Amino acid sequence: MQWFYPTLTWHKNRKEKSIYLTFDDGPIPVVTSYVLNTLKKFNAKATFFCIGENIDKYPEIYAEVISEGHMVGNHTYNHLKGWNTDNNDYLNNIKKCSELTGSKLFRPPYGRIKKSQISAISEQIPETEIVMWDVLSGDFDQTISTQTCINNVLKNSRNGSIIVFHDSIKAFDRLEHSLPVILDTLNSNGFIFKVL
Repeated sequence: MQWFYPTLTWHKNRKEKSIYLTFDDGPIPVVTSYVLNTLKKFNAKATFFCIGENIDKYPEIYAEVISEGHMVGNHTYNHLKGWNTDNNDYLNNIKKCSELTGSKLFRPPYGRIKKSQISAISEQIPETEIVMWDVLSGDFDQTISTQTCINNVLKNSRNGSIIVFHDSIKAFDRLEHSLPVILDTLNSNGFIFKVL
């Protein structure tokens, strides 16, 4: 995928021993709060790619993400899949979420975005940084085990990696048990957790 979208951000500086944890689809009760508490235990900061609709539904949880020093990004207002969405509708949905987050960071839901949408974003919202990832935890996949989720992250993480987790109900079974193990292991290996 990286070769197909070379202008997007897939990882950060490979020379720094830093990791960039990201959480997609929140904020929601229970799961986002669990993530915040777990991050706090490890003194880790992360970037939350929020769905605008969820920010409107749970403003107090969103405020907690901000107050604890984490970064927020735009994940569209309605979790739209770019491949199935008209470009104007897609852009308007991004702008609607942007009014809530004020963030220059954007991640397309499902990682699905058309090249024409990338062009439209760079023309109409030129300050936007489209952030993808180089490590996918797979926590959203209900067919995999917690251990597989842990292995996905630990085997593939390196300097500058951007890791994707989900603070969603669907991911919680795996996230709840894998996140502390992953944080502890990466921490022990000398990684620093930074925001994008």
